[in-house]
Amino acid sequence: MTRKVQNLYNSHSMKGLIAKTNLLLEMEHSLMSTRSYFLLFSSSTFLLILLSFSVEKSHALEAKETIQSHFHTLQLTSLLPSSSCNPATKGKRRGASLEVVNRQGPCTQLNQKGAKAPTLTEILAHDQARVDSIQARVTDQSYDLFKKKDKKSSNKKKSVKDSKANLPAKSGLPLGTGNYIVNVGLGTPKKDLSLIFDTGSDLTWTQCQPCVKSCYAQQQPIFDPSASKTYSNISCTSTACSGLKSATGNSPGCSSSNCVYGIQYGDSSFSVGFFAKDKLTLTQKDVFDGFMFGCGQNNRGLFGKTAGLIGLGRDPLSIVQQTAQKFGKYFSYCLPTSRGSNGHLTFGNGNGVKTSKAVKNGITFTPFASSQGATFYFIDVLGISVGGKALSISPMVFQNAGTIIDSGTVITRLPSTAYGSLKSSFKQFMSKYPTAPALSLLDTCYDLSNYTSISIPKISFNFNGNANVELDPNGILITNGASQVCLAFAGNGDDDSIGIFGNIQQQTLEVVYDVAGGQLGFGYKGCS
Repeated sequence: MTRKVQNLYNSHSMKGLIAKTNLLLEMEHSLMSTRSYFLLFSSSTFLLILLSFSVEKSHALEAKETIQSHFHTLQLTSLLPSSSCNPATKGKRRGASLEVVNRQGPCTQLNQKGAKAPTLTEILAHDQARVDSIQARVTDQSYDLFKKKDKKSSNKKKSVKDSKANLPAKSGLPLGTGNYIVNVGLGTPKKDLSLIFDTGSDLTWTQCQPCVKSCYAQQQPIFDPSASKTYSNISCTSTACSGLKSATGNSPGCSSSNCVYGIQYGDSSFSVGFFAKDKLTLTQKDVFDGFMFGCGQNNRGLFGKTAGLIGLGRDPLSIVQQTAQKFGKYFSYCLPTSRGSNGHLTFGNGNGVKTSKAVKNGITFTPFASSQGATFYFIDVLGISVGGKALSISPMVFQNAGTIIDSGTVITRLPSTAYGSLKSSFKQFMSKYPTAPALSLLDTCYDLSNYTSISIPKISFNFNGNANVELDPNGILITNGASQVCLAFAGNGDDDSIGIFGNIQQQTLEVVYDVAGGQLGFGYKGCS
């Protein structure tokens, strides 16, 4: 009985256990299904969140890449002038390399004796006078310094003082002076001279003793030709004397059979003196006997305590042509910023670049356009991009009057239509910044005094030959203090006046003039 009851109990217990087990299994299965659904839901949600985050991150990276690709983000102080000079270390350049200094920069020694530096307004006024001169010269509006006022004037010129120059207060045939200087040696023994270098001028000249009428103040002693063993005047009847007409725009004068030159610039500065020969020293290894230059005994103008000017134009009397046998009509330079280290002017194939129209050693070449006249270097501009977007400007706008590159013009001048498009696009990108009043010819200015860093759209020029040149930030903006930072471009009054690629836009670029090869090259980070 007991065994039956026990078996029955065991039987009931087993059934109950099985039932309980089945119930537990069902509950566990249900729980597992719920857990699986939860895990599946959680995983899907996580994937959606992860995907959303990835998309947002991708967009953020794309935006960052866009900003990095099409904008300059920089400290405002990098645009402002510096009071300290940090000379650049000399690179391994072949050829005759001279140090280039910005006349308004921290490395110049011309303003260390209390001389007042010109204001930006004065610089811009001087710049406009130069531009007027260029445009007048291109259209052949010449003026002869030695033109007689009346028929009673004597043809006999006994001295430079007697060779009176008729100097009107208007834009003359040649050009105003530039902003960059180099040091060269002249005479025997050699005397060091600081000269402005200028691709828009041909004749090299310096002030000379005696100053028969007037000489402006210069830092170094004025060159004394009587102290040089290798100095000689050039005859009035020589072919070289006749060549002054194309180099200066003025017919030469004559004094006691000696050739007399006269040259006037757009701001009414001038130099008059004997056309002469002497030994020119660029470096210890690069010395040229019989270099032809102007020995000015009557000089006046805003030459900033320099001793004169060195002409890098295309005329036979320019230094480029006079040294062609050694340097092959090849030179390059880098123009430093107002706060940068020293740049360079190098004669000869300093970077080992072969004369082929291609990209060599980081230099992008564009062919020179057919020039109008013997001095200027014409180039073909095809378009301009702002913030990575090409402006809608017909190439004919640039081709109408043509464009030159010029080391002496400060602000790039564009055809009116092209400038209007550039300004409009730039203002759209800069809309978050407060505007400031216009400054002289600069009409797009901003007050950035409350900013330490800014973002500005990149600007690039497209030249013939698929040469795309991106400008340095210092080639986009020019400052008159943090409260007045302006777009460093100006428009011509119309589309018929010549365009000029100025020196602000050339800053920090390696600019290569392969004159014999008929091409102009651009490279990056030639100096700072």
